[in-house]
Amino acid sequence: MKIVKKIAIALLVVLIGMQFYRPEKNQAEGDYVAAFEAETEPSAQVKKILRSACYDCHSAHTVYPWYNNVAPVSYWLSDHIKDGKKHLNFSDWENYTAKKKDHKLEEVVEEVKKGGMPLKEYTWTHGDARLTQEQIIALVTWADGARAKY
Repeated sequence: MKIVKKIAIALLVVLIGMQFYRPEKNQAEGDYVAAFEAETEPSAQVKKILRSACYDCHSAHTVYPWYNNVAPVSYWLSDHIKDGKKHLNFSDWENYTAKKKDHKLEEVVEEVKKGGMPLKEYTWTHGDARLTQEQIIALVTWADGARAKY
């Protein structure tokens, strides 16, 4: 029983220590998706969808929930955001080639159609990110139209 108690105390110390060393937040200032929106021209409806379901993980600015202040959740969210931005970063849109832009929009269509995006883990706590069939159609139609430019 002593070993279990020692392990529990060690884990508690680590957990408390983690509260003081938090990952860097993803919070850019200004209009972090202006170039993307200017170039792809999403409708007001699609902009709303992008803001509620995409930008937190796929841009340079995340609106963090209160529970992000608790480790290890803060580390988990940070990893999700880094991974999301690695795959698609709307804030970095102007640095993508035309071919890459076309491919990224194609991936948006594929992921949204199959229900892979937004992630289920995200929609559990962000109800407004759960896409209705109408929103999926609007997003796919817009992305297909934007792809025509490339």
